[in-house]
Amino acid sequence: MENCSALIIGGSAGSIEVLLNVLPGLNSFLDFPIVIVLHRKSGKDNILTDILSTKTQLRVKELEEKEKIKPSTIYLAPPNYHTLIEADQTFSLDASEKVNFSRPSIDVTFESAAEVFKNNLVCLLLSGANNDGTEGLKKVKDKGGKVIIQDPNSAIVRYMPEYAIEHVNPDTVLDETEMAAHINKLSQK
Repeated sequence: MENCSALIIGGSAGSIEVLLNVLPGLNSFLDFPIVIVLHRKSGKDNILTDILSTKTQLRVKELEEKEKIKPSTIYLAPPNYHTLIEADQTFSLDASEKVNFSRPSIDVTFESAAEVFKNNLVCLLLSGANNDGTEGLKKVKDKGGKVIIQDPNSAIVRYMPEYAIEHVNPDTVLDETEMAAHINKLSQK
């Protein structure tokens, strides 16, 4: 891989705990954005954004329609919309049918990001209770991107990472204690 243009992290049940442990270890500058797609209930509050902000020096915000993607920023997909990445590296929000019983769907974001970033994309799949993310990871691999999956033995809910490992050949399987250092190494700075 030449460099990392974007890191997309997908997760469901048990993944917030992972993020709370990983974010404090991230460098204060990364030359790529991080987009987090979590299955979460809809609501008007920004509690999750606020909680994640307390754990990192990077900027954390809920992403917005047509927003230009910038490095050193952690974007959180809003509930109730699929998050797509457009060719001009802006976000697009879509309220179409749920995919894998989920909106946002991890697959939808992984697949659209793979089309845009190709071999400069890194995707990380965390703990969860369904198979969302696996089809998207296949597309990431097809486009030359890198696939990282949480070690199911370290996942609170192991089904999602376990299913993905069975169906996609990951580049790396990481325990949550190894993730921050691995992400920092993706940065060229």
